[in-house]
Amino acid sequence: MTTTALATALDALARAGTDAGVGGPAARAEGERLAAAVAESSPGAPADWLAATSPGRPASATLQPFFDAAVGARRWRSAPTDLLAGLVADGSAHAAGYAEALAAVVDAAAGLGDPSISAIAAAEGTKAVHRSAAAGRAAAPRPAGDQGLEFGAPALTTTPTHPTPSATEPEPATQATQAAGTGPAPEPADEPRPLAELLDELDQLIGLGRVKDEIHRQTELLRIERLRAEAGLTSPTLTRHLVFTGNPGTGKTTVGRLVAGIYRALGLLDKGHLVEVDRSELVAGYLGQTAEKTTAVVQRALGGVLFIDEAYALAEDQYGREAVDTLVKDMEDHRDDLVVIVAGYPGPMARFIATNPGLESRFARTITFEDYSPEELRRIFAAMAGSADFEPEPATLDRFDRLAADQVRGEGFGNGRWARNVLDSAIARHAWRLRDVERPTVDQLRTLVPEDLEDVVDIGTDSEATL
Repeated sequence: MTTTALATALDALARAGTDAGVGGPAARAEGERLAAAVAESSPGAPADWLAATSPGRPASATLQPFFDAAVGARRWRSAPTDLLAGLVADGSAHAAGYAEALAAVVDAAAGLGDPSISAIAAAEGTKAVHRSAAAGRAAAPRPAGDQGLEFGAPALTTTPTHPTPSATEPEPATQATQAAGTGPAPEPADEPRPLAELLDELDQLIGLGRVKDEIHRQTELLRIERLRAEAGLTSPTLTRHLVFTGNPGTGKTTVGRLVAGIYRALGLLDKGHLVEVDRSELVAGYLGQTAEKTTAVVQRALGGVLFIDEAYALAEDQYGREAVDTLVKDMEDHRDDLVVIVAGYPGPMARFIATNPGLESRFARTITFEDYSPEELRRIFAAMAGSADFEPEPATLDRFDRLAADQVRGEGFGNGRWARNVLDSAIARHAWRLRDVERPTVDQLRTLVPEDLEDVVDIGTDSEATL
């Protein structure tokens, strides 16, 4: 039954893609990858997914295509897919219909295998992300992400037009089976957002004090450099490229989007969009193909920011090194219309930068994203709940504080993503709590009580990157 539902949803998505002008095959490929990412944690899902996407495959065939698809699309659980982001950027009237078709795919994927209640709740957040993107507003329940929760770090997106109340990345993006480099880059908005507005949005993010200071300093440095050039004065050529280091869920992708908008407001970039990728979008299966694939991604990012998540994965083998060599060359060839941000854990990022002299010379500024304090996590949780039209009772927030205090704060702690997962589980438990109430009141539908947060200490951190 679930297999049939997914196949039907993918057929509908392909039709929606054709109607929207992005192509049926590309839409189907995107839907297959999103479905794999949504179902990734459910036992038995790989076989169901393969039965829906490749009905002619023998039962003994490898399940590897499922895992490859899931890895390449994890960030879409908390950010709009590439094709949807492109439709939104173009102001397409088909964006809402395409988002609904994606939501149907997510619904079907959530039923694959033997899903847990947390997996089903997370799928609800993923649907909200895509519907909200199409509606042109900040997403409501966003699974995994950060303040900036890197929540909202679409693989490819234009700078958001509304401030995010919780500052979250859910670091969390790009990846359609159609390479991230294909298709036209989004057109810039009619007018760039004012610099003061972008900096104010940055300042409204929860926590990230050192990050905000660094971005303000970088902004002033580049502003004065531009004014000196306009005055005919000699100015040193300053690097615009940045290294973001920190644990998942600390807002790296969200801040990356704001940087793209800030650079455009300063007149340094024409479009100010952000294209987020990881190793899978840059590296091909054969030597020689990787250079072409990497350059295609760079072409899509021209006029904006290329955000490379977990960039140190490019130092693993000769294929990754080919991508790095190509990237260094393209950065030089497009020094006036491309900014690159590489992101990941501090130690591995330092070693990655040291692997290539071209990287060391181009990434001179590192910005460290520190873990959120317990008080900041509480504010993020409350803000995300409010965005989803839920209201935690004071005792519920106290319960959240106790949960946060029990978390081990080592490398890999999910920060805003962890808070997002707590909320997802609470929403699922809230629904179960009201199962026997035929007509709940509005207050009952909105209120989260302490028992909604019970037994969620071991929910996990969903620490794959996106920022």
